[in-house]
Amino acid sequence: MSIVTRRGAVGAALAAGTLSTLAGSASATESVAMRGKQTVNGRLYELRHGHQRAVVAGVGATLLSWQVDGVEQLLTHDADVMGEGYQGKTILPWPNRIDHGRYTFEGEELQVPINEPDRDTALHGLMSFVEWEPVRHKGNSVTLEYLLHPHYGYPFQLAFQIVFTLDDSGLASTLVTRNVGEGPAPFGTANHAYIGAIDGTIDAMTLRLPASTYYQVNDRLIPTGSAPVDGTKFDFRVGRPIGETVMDTAFTDLARESSGLAVARFSRPGGETIELWMDEGYGYLQVYTDDDPDEHPPRSGIAVEPVTCAPNAFVSGDGLVVLRPGEAHQARFGLVSS
Repeated sequence: MSIVTRRGAVGAALAAGTLSTLAGSASATESVAMRGKQTVNGRLYELRHGHQRAVVAGVGATLLSWQVDGVEQLLTHDADVMGEGYQGKTILPWPNRIDHGRYTFEGEELQVPINEPDRDTALHGLMSFVEWEPVRHKGNSVTLEYLLHPHYGYPFQLAFQIVFTLDDSGLASTLVTRNVGEGPAPFGTANHAYIGAIDGTIDAMTLRLPASTYYQVNDRLIPTGSAPVDGTKFDFRVGRPIGETVMDTAFTDLARESSGLAVARFSRPGGETIELWMDEGYGYLQVYTDDDPDEHPPRSGIAVEPVTCAPNAFVSGDGLVVLRPGEAHQARFGLVSS
């Protein structure tokens, strides 16, 4: 079996729950790989539709750029630098933090590596700096996949497939996760895209968040409880300017429209209004006002991340998805400009 065919087998794992060869898939996958420009963020895949253009990077299945009428809508970075802040990355197999990197699952105590030593936490999973493999790439969409083998501290096997698409309604992302291992597996995901301020800082941006509960945290950003947003600085259920509000805050109890979607809105002086929608695969939001970056001015953008679970969910169980062998989870989000 060739290397390319083995990579293509992830798609079969997603569809059937087992790994198998995809006959005839090698030539198509090779052609996609050859077309993608190689950078420190992996191969790049350009999408175009009407007045929109997007760029997806293979490392971290990263939404690197989304332009409308030639104007960048995201806070991003050049493809030839690593960037900071996990900008645009698809976070797996857990989002946010695991306290001390320790958790118990099915009666077994497990320890994953600490990669945020100043807070003694395991941050943003295992896949932020691995390159996903291309399945297909056409004018307005790209499909990538990755097979996560068991790790020390995460002895589970998951197959992932993500599709980014541009169409008349905007940009959409669909992530399917399937447990292809022999036992149950804990899992969570988020997307870490930032909406750019366009002009100056996010302070003048009007934000609407469809969330009625926020998480209180300690000085290491581990939840200590939750509370209603009523009467607090975290109440953005009616859109209002962000002002000087500082957030690295998780939210839940999302209000949903008749379609089942929860929608956050960003209205920026001098720019389009952006809507971020998420389906019921995502039950939480993480909001970060980008107050202490290393490589760009503070508050140049805001991350409002669709998330499947609360911070520290591997310990608390709050929103944690547990996939049985062969089971799959799907989550969709998108961006709309108006």
